Amino acid sequence: MRILLSILFIGFFLFTNGQPKISDKNVFEFRGVWVATVENIDWPSKRGLSNEDQKREFIAILNMHKKNGMNAIVMQVRPSGDAMYPSSLEPWSEYLMGKQGLPPSPFYDPLAFMIEETHNRGMEFHAWINPYRAVFNVNRSSIAPSHITKIHPEWFLEYGDKKYFNPGLPEVWEHTNRVVRDLVSRYDIDAVHMDDYFYPYRIAGKEFPDQATYITNKRGLNKEDWRRSNCDTIIKQLNTTIRSANPSVQFGISPFGVWRNKSVDPKGSNTKAGQTNYDDLYADILLWLEKGWIDYVTPQIYWEHGHPLADYDEIINWWDKNSYGKNLYIGHGIYRAGSNAGWKDKNEIPYQINRVRTLPNTNGSIYFSSKSFNSNANGWNDSLQQHYYQKPALLPTMPWLVQYQMTTPIVEKKSDNEYRISNSQKTGVKQYAILKKMDDSYTVETIINAPTQNLNLNELGIVKNNKYKYWLVAVGKQNQLSKLVALP
Repeated sequence: MRILLSILFIGFFLFTNGQPKISDKNVFEFRGVWVATVENIDWPSKRGLSNEDQKREFIAILNMHKKNGMNAIVMQVRPSGDAMYPSSLEPWSEYLMGKQGLPPSPFYDPLAFMIEETHNRGMEFHAWINPYRAVFNVNRSSIAPSHITKIHPEWFLEYGDKKYFNPGLPEVWEHTNRVVRDLVSRYDIDAVHMDDYFYPYRIAGKEFPDQATYITNKRGLNKEDWRRSNCDTIIKQLNTTIRSANPSVQFGISPFGVWRNKSVDPKGSNTKAGQTNYDDLYADILLWLEKGWIDYVTPQIYWEHGHPLADYDEIINWWDKNSYGKNLYIGHGIYRAGSNAGWKDKNEIPYQINRVRTLPNTNGSIYFSSKSFNSNANGWNDSLQQHYYQKPALLPTMPWLVQYQMTTPIVEKKSDNEYRISNSQKTGVKQYAILKKMDDSYTVETIINAPTQNLNLNELGIVKNNKYKYWLVAVGKQNQLSKLVALP
């Protein structure tokens, strides 16, 4: 009996001792890159490329970011009331073939291709949509007869050189929800991602022309609160839509970096931003986090540390204290490389990464944007590859999402460096990871896409020795982990 109890105890120790926690930055870290399609910023490089060139360019983007240690792509799929995929609700984007409504020829589905290639590299695919921009430039944008501005012109407002969905119309909320439901239902995306363009940034001396809509539907609110209520409504609705269509899909927002200045609200940050989310874009991000309407937030903190009006350190500390238990990733302005003295400093991005890793409630980074990495500005690709992202990282989990329990894999030793993996869980296993433990600290040595049956540590570049213990863990679709299994 004692022998049996000893065996059970040892087995329990092997499977549960020192299970890594979400706060362990050596194991869990979001490392993403925004890939913008509007105005062909990142992909495709120009309009009208052949299918083969489009695919080749996207694969090159993925391979570059994979080499740099990234584990997620935030891909813009709806830049201006259009689609980078076949949709019955909105026309093909002009940024693909040069004319809105024109599909690739011969036909293929770019989004399905991009998702598959991204997942094949063990990376998450976040589908980035713009909620309210309908026409990027009223003077030169290509507009198809099937575009929603042609079908329902009464839904839109012109402001500056752009045309926007009217955020105060229930018909607009319904249309946006239909677009998101269609996207989530048809594609194996990991998240729906929205950027900072809610109500547009103010144009000096020009008021956004929604007075008539406000007069007809005040709901007892002043105009400022009414505008915020409109944004609150669509975010709450989209949360419900995503949860009902596919409850495993995340919903993330990437707002402007400053919620409010402390000068107008004691809850705000010690900044002097000219425009803010709450007062100018009418996006009350803190409310959305507090209510649980979004799963992660990525404030665009594109200032350097020491900036006199919006200091990087001040802002990341503020967001870390105001994440309401949701995942927080910092948006880095790597595109600013060389733009001023701060961004000419090769240590700026390393400094920002190091600071992020000191924060208890911050889970990673996203960089704007992909093409900024093409030139290896300030040697930052090298820094990521050789130091900061040299080891891979698992993506942070979101335990409030619907999750299934992961079955613990069984490991059979075949030789000193070879193992066979078997798992009774036939579906839902996304990856296997090998973790190295020294003292109480883990690092991720390698991540292998499932399904896999045989592990050869030599082929994976892992050299076992008596200093460390190695563990295998199965990773699920929502990045949840099985119990650890020791590699004997």
